[in-house]
Amino acid sequence: MTSAVADAHRREWARVLAATVRVTRDLDLAEECVQDAYAQALRTWPADGVPSRPGAWLTTVARNRALDVLRRESALRRALPLLVTEERVAGPGEDDDRLRLVFTCCHPALSREAQVALTLRLVCGLSTTEVARAFLVPEPTMAARITRAKRKISAARIPYRVPSPDELPERVGAVLEVVHLVFTTGHTAPVGPHLVRQDLVDGAVDLARMLRLLLPHDAEVAALLALMLLIDARRDTRSFEGRLLLLSEQDRSRWDAGQIREGTSLLTAALRRRAPTRYAVEAAIAAVHAEAPSWEATDWPQIVALYDVLLRLWPSPVVALNRAVALGLRDGPAAGLAALTPLLDSPELATYAYLSAARADFLRRLGRLPAAADAYAEAMALCGNDAERSFLAGRLAEVTASGS
Repeated sequence: MTSAVADAHRREWARVLAATVRVTRDLDLAEECVQDAYAQALRTWPADGVPSRPGAWLTTVARNRALDVLRRESALRRALPLLVTEERVAGPGEDDDRLRLVFTCCHPALSREAQVALTLRLVCGLSTTEVARAFLVPEPTMAARITRAKRKISAARIPYRVPSPDELPERVGAVLEVVHLVFTTGHTAPVGPHLVRQDLVDGAVDLARMLRLLLPHDAEVAALLALMLLIDARRDTRSFEGRLLLLSEQDRSRWDAGQIREGTSLLTAALRRRAPTRYAVEAAIAAVHAEAPSWEATDWPQIVALYDVLLRLWPSPVVALNRAVALGLRDGPAAGLAALTPLLDSPELATYAYLSAARADFLRRLGRLPAAADAYAEAMALCGNDAERSFLAGRLAEVTASGS
């Protein structure tokens, strides 16, 4: 029964919270009421059974809890008629609620870091620990950041609404960044036993589709949706019996051809409308992988060239690391290691497991096995995902055995 509640948390958190915020207009109160609803589910579902529509049940409990609080406080009485006995599990109203919640969390009065963190916490239901890992910062730092952001929303009376058409062009960039980070957090979960949090991946794609309906001619919205579809097309081939499979090991015949076609079409449309942007270039890199019939046929020169463009558009140590990996596959491990080495001093990558993992792989390929073993051990210490840690442990065992 605990698993049923956990599944409902993954699938329904955003809808339940968004519907409750519409009543309370207070993020802290709404979050408290939703948490109470999930706690009540843990108490009652074992005896009464799982409701046929868990999201509707949770929404009703959360909003009734909010009603009780508002009555006790004798405040916001005009909001009380908004309460309904039962909520639908899906529908245009709920989509509107989620868009309202996303745009509220991404209000320009908040810093970009606060916008993304608050959305991951409130819209996606990630724990503070998971959000902190996504940002590569300590958990207390992230907890304080989220608290400050919620207080600012309350103090500044930030409205709970989708911006007007005139405001949308200025507001959508922050929302796209949030949706992208939600997707990447789900694509490889920062903590836990599973490689993927498919609920976050699906939620991000769903939000991008809603934004696409809201802004059908926005090239960057189309590019982001293209990027996510092209990457998610590999979902069924990324692991086997819990074991992580590298891109070179995946059965490409099982990649989702429909998603690849849709993603490629969206990317083409985006590039016709404006000059390449960050998401368009990232989608182009994903498209090169999708077009390659095999790992050996991958066009690494084109991928390196695209990373060069991406670095100019969006200078980031993570992009520089990805370019170093691609360079190592184009020109060999020595070239990749040389490009990677300056990044070892980057504060932003100090706790980034993929930096140590990439360095370990280059050292392994160069035959420097003791150094590779040290780097694999370092990557394992920084990695919070069990599937990735298991993969790294296997590589560590291989280089240790070969070097002994």
